Amino acid sequence: MTMDTDAPHGEHEHASHGYITNKDDYLKRLRRIEGQARGLQNMVADEKYCIDILTQVSAMTSALESVALGLLNDHLNHCVVEAVAEGGDVAQAKLKEASDAIARLVRS
Repeated sequence: MTMDTDAPHGEHEHASHGYITNKDDYLKRLRRIEGQARGLQNMVADEKYCIDILTQVSAMTSALESVALGLLNDHLNHCVVEAVAEGGDVAQAKLKEASDAIARLVRS
């Protein structure tokens, strides 16, 4: 995989991303999460008990974390592995990008 270092973040020359084989699964999960977000809005609008709302926020957070970890795993096994095989600056850039993404996930 080649990386266009002048391209904006996330835009690269390759044709597919690591998650592409699981794209439909990710879309289904994200649609479910979208439904959870709407449900949370309705719970607040309907003035539901705060602990019940917090329980649903926790479930939604877990669902998002699961998607994030899956995407990270796909990224490491596809994009990073290809970049490391290519070596040089591309490999260093991909490793730093992955490390930064992990740091953001850990902080959240």
